[in-house]
Amino acid sequence: MNVEFINPFLVSLINVISTMATMDLKPGKPQLKNHDLAKGDVSGLIGMVGPKTRGSLSITFEQPLILEIMNKMLGEKPEFINDEVTDLVGEITNMVTGGAKNLLSEKGYDFDMATPAVVSGKNHTISHKARGKKIMMPFSHEFGNAFIEICFEDS
Repeated sequence: MNVEFINPFLVSLINVISTMATMDLKPGKPQLKNHDLAKGDVSGLIGMVGPKTRGSLSITFEQPLILEIMNKMLGEKPEFINDEVTDLVGEITNMVTGGAKNLLSEKGYDFDMATPAVVSGKNHTISHKARGKKIMMPFSHEFGNAFIEICFEDS
């Protein structure tokens, strides 16, 4: 998978969380992922289709981190993941994908985005529809971890 294609999603997540929640996520080392089990407690998944590619992106947060992001963004801090938190994860997924789409369009990549789906709960799974390699990128913060998964196939 092309690094030129992956980096805009990573940059966009860091920008969205930094701008909207004034929190800095520290990127870790990317790795291949060969299973569907999510690493965190709540995930946003969005599909993308374009003339040159199709794939999906997921962003997963551990509960303490997403609750702190909600606190910083909206001034609300529920004790557990509820409907407002899952709505926020969907919005963050949209913002990250939209930011990456803008960066990628400058490089000649074009794609349409679906509406994000959000899944939560311990040991939930993420089903990427594309038949490509899954790259997982971890991010850390003192409140917990976040993970981006990107799966694309060339058409």
